This record gives sequence, C-alpha cells and structure tokens, in this order.
Amino acid sequence: MATAPILSWEGLGLIQGSGWLFRDLDLAIGPRDRLALIGRNGAGKTTLLKLIADQVEADKGTRSVQPGTRIVTLEQDPFFKGYDTLLDFALSGDDAPPRHEVEAIAGQLGIDLSREAHSASGGERRRAALCRALASEPDLLLLDEPTNHLDLAAIDWLESWLQRYNGAFVVISHDRTFLTRLTRSTLWLDRGSLRRKDVGFGGYDAWEEQVYAEEARAADKLDAKLKLEAHWLERGVTARRKRNQGRLEKLWEMRAQRAAMLNPQGTAKLKVVADETKTKSVIVAEHVTKRFGTGEGQRTIIRDFSLRIQRGDRIGLVGANGSGKTTLLKILTGELEPDEGSITLAQTLQGTVIDQQRSLLSPEKRIRDVLAEGGDWVDVRGVRKHVQGYLKDFLFDPGLIDAKVGTLSGGERSRLLLAREFARKSNLLVLDEPTNDLDLETLDLLQEVIADYDGTVLIVSHDRDFLDRTVTVTLGLDGSGHVDVIAGGYADWEAKRRQRVTSKAKGSSGQAAGTQDSRREAPAQPARSKVKLSYKDQRDYELLPQQIEELDRAIARDEQALTDPELYTRDPARFASLTASIENARAAKGAAEERWLELAAMVED
Repeated sequence: MATAPILSWEGLGLIQGSGWLFRDLDLAIGPRDRLALIGRNGAGKTTLLKLIADQVEADKGTRSVQPGTRIVTLEQDPFFKGYDTLLDFALSGDDAPPRHEVEAIAGQLGIDLSREAHSASGGERRRAALCRALASEPDLLLLDEPTNHLDLAAIDWLESWLQRYNGAFVVISHDRTFLTRLTRSTLWLDRGSLRRKDVGFGGYDAWEEQVYAEEARAADKLDAKLKLEAHWLERGVTARRKRNQGRLEKLWEMRAQRAAMLNPQGTAKLKVVADETKTKSVIVAEHVTKRFGTGEGQRTIIRDFSLRIQRGDRIGLVGANGSGKTTLLKILTGELEPDEGSITLAQTLQGTVIDQQRSLLSPEKRIRDVLAEGGDWVDVRGVRKHVQGYLKDFLFDPGLIDAKVGTLSGGERSRLLLAREFARKSNLLVLDEPTNDLDLETLDLLQEVIADYDGTVLIVSHDRDFLDRTVTVTLGLDGSGHVDVIAGGYADWEAKRRQRVTSKAKGSSGQAAGTQDSRREAPAQPARSKVKLSYKDQRDYELLPQQIEELDRAIARDEQALTDPELYTRDPARFASLTASIENARAAKGAAEERWLELAAMVED
C-alpha cells in the first residue's frame, strides 16, 4: 500500500516576468523521500523550493500538507543582517530550535557560534545555518546548495547525518558525489515541466539522454525538429558526453604517466625521457616548510614538502578548512615565501587566477563590455573570435550580448567570469573554489575547458567529483603539516587515507599485520592492551579491520559496476540493487570504523 504524501502540489504554476516560469506541475513528497532537484540555472529550482516551503505565493495550483508536518529550509544565502552573533542567528525564527540541540550540532561541526555574524566567513555562516536547520527536527528538509563553503570534513559529517535522518529531503546541489551518495529519486525541472524518476542521481545522466533521444524521435514525427535542435545546440548532450569520455581516457593516461614519476613516498622524481619538453618543470618545491605563530602557539602548516610540477599538470589541493591549502597555493605561485626550503618558478610562467570574484563584475556593464571592452571581437588566448560565438561556447544565448550583468543569475555571472578569465593569455591557471554556484552543465563545460587548456592548472576545491574528473595529481593536506602527493583525483587520495587507517588498525590489533616489528622489544600480543576487554570486545577488536577491508572491496566493486553508462537503461533493477548495496555497505563500514576506534581508545587508555 502506497504511503500518503506529507506534501503535494497539484497544477502548480508561477508567472515570472512576461510569462510562465512553469505551469501545471504536479508534485508529491513522501515521508522518507530523498529527492535530487535538477535543472539548469534559471530553470526555477530555488523558486520551486520556496513554493514547497510556502515562502512564495503561486499564481495557480493547490498545495496540501499533512497536519503537523515541520518544513525547514537551508537557504543558499541565509540573511544574517541584524544578528550580533552566529548563535543569535541559529536560535532565531518563529519556532526556534532548542539551544542544546543547536550547540550539540555546532560541537560536531566544529563551529564557534559566539563569533560575530558580520565578520564570519562563508563556511562559518553555512555551518551556523546548518545548526539552525538540523536542530529544528524537520519532517521535510529543503536544502539549497548545502555543500557550498563547506570543507570536506563538514561535507562528510552532513552526509552521515542525512543518511541517519528519518524524514524527507529535497536537495539542490552541484556536488555530484553528494547527490549520488544520498538521493533515491530525481526531480528534473526542464523547460517549464517537472519530471520524476524513482532513481537516484547516479542514474540521472542515462535517464536524461533517454528522454532527449525520445524527444528527438517524436520531433521527427511531428515536424517540430527545428525547435528541439535549438535546444540541442545549447546542450549537445550526446556529443558532449562522448567528448568527455575521450577526455577522461586521456586523463587516466596522464595519471598513469604521472604515477610513474612519483616514488612510493610521494616525492616527485622525473625519469629521463627523450623528449625534454614532456618533463619540463614549471614549479619546483624542494623541502618546503612553512610555520605561523611564535613560541608555544607556533604551528607548522607545511612540513618538508617537495614536488616538481610539470607543464600540463592539473594539480588539485584538498583538505579541511585551516589545513593549509591556501598557504600551499600561495607558496606554489610565489606569493608567499617558505620558512625553509625553496620554490623555483619558470621564468616564462604567466598566471591567471579565477576565484570567487563575481561580485567585482559591475552590474551596469554589458556582457559585451566584460568580454570585448564594448567591441565585437575577443582575443581568446591569442586567437581572435567573434564575441557572440564565444558566448555560445559558454552556454549563453548570443542574443544576450548587450544584456547588463545585473540581469544575470548568480550562476550566469560565474559563467561569465569564467569566459572572461579563460580568454586571457596564460600558461598557469589557478582556480580557487571554481564550482560554487555553477549548475551541472556549466561544470561539464568547465571540465572540458580545463582538459583542453595547454598550460598547468592548480585547483583548490571541495567538489570531489570535479576533482576526480579533472586533476592528474592530488595534494592532500591533513592539517599536521604533512602533504600527500597522489597520482589521481580525490577518490585516490581517499583510498590512500583508508589504507592508512586500515594498516594502523591491523598493526594495533596484532592480528593481521603478518610480521612483527623488529624494533619492538616485547612481542606485540602481550602488550596489546592495558584494559582487559570482554571476549566479544576482543573478537571485534581483532576482526573489524578485516571486515572494514572487505566492505571497502565490496563498495569499490559495486561502484565500478555503476560506471557502465548503459546499465540503468539495460537493467534498472540491477542499477537500483547496486545503489542500495553501496549505501548499506557504507553505513556498515562507518559503524565498523566507529566501533573499532572506540575499542582502540579503550586499549590505548
């Protein structure tokens, strides 16, 4: 028997400007739905969330809500004006959450809510907004770009919280990894209509391509192909996917070549090859150390770091906020001097920095002014292009050439900034959190442009999928001063960290290590514990590392199966089974790791 929805809209319509943004939409949200809301920038995703929350009045339709349903929204840009501290904001609202719940979540997120609201960073404000939303005990949670401004640790925590959450949620996000791990159904807002498919975001690409293929066949029959072709010119779904697949294959080859240059400890060493241009270094870091503070408060941010960055490398920097990513980036670009060691930059290095500076685009300027200084032509890294043709390259309607920047959405402004900066002549591209406020299509475009860029790229990002599709080398910072150098993307770094935890677990248990450390004076097993564990605890302590390894292998196997782009179309039941299996295995692994760490703490006390 189907469960009654906790919220529904029938015949929903909203007029925006001179016409309907959407009309005759039907929507039903069940008590345990995990919904991804997908659509291009400007399609109305955020507006639809506001209509669900009853924050915007519809022009048409009937909204029904089960009595007692608590709906809470995490807005993309929460309004902090008028609040003295982050705690004041977190405890605000007509139905303020309990203070003890807010403070408990703040402790888990590592946020000091006594911080003055006006001086707080974007990440601190986002955490405060999460404290307010999650502590409100919602039945339906509406999340608009929840991972923006969060570091990897906070994103991991939020994913774990949502996996345990008993209510329903609808989420808008450009973070593919976040969506794939958490969602079970997809709402697709496209050209004024709303489609629903009971498959998580992992199956969205296959579903999207299937829908467009069916539309193309229908357009042929109805002699309406011209209208559809105009849409395909903007999207190029199939062609773009094939190009991206080719670029991914090239990326894997580059990673394999780069892996051959790295020794097991991660210090880059070049092999002698015939073609010297392939191994020409553009940035050389040798035994770099950087500290901040003095005396007892001194902290080593980077410790004994060495790396040779080659022409054409795509370097990703990842780590929690405060781990030293920005410091390392500034050292690598010569903006900051190391305390020890040296940095050598190629004399021909010419850099372009793309950061979150869309606010610097004057709202009164026309797009033509931003790209071509008011003219009709733009020099794109030394090649002359007509500005309208260049606009199409960045998914803009060429007819917007004289539109003012102030009329563009936040995502469109970010795309315009990318278009302007990518036109500059350079051989070093520095991207600081480039994915914020970009829709999924623009992210695909950005990956294409980076793949085709013939210089070196440095990327600071918390977007795991973006890094996996883009970089050849990942620099992982853990906050202790150590920097992992891994050939590959975020997933490769994460696997390295898991391996390190598992190895530590094996070594501590004395069970699976296989060989005894010759440096130890006493045998491992008698020194294993100062606390006498119960029989069950001792068995768990010894066997959990092996179980964690087995779960890791199962997750990797199922994730590999999901990479088949035809799987959903060919066997949707198998796709759903794999998705559920991965979710269950991740939950089991998380529980096993927590249990082992708890036992390890007992042993080490």
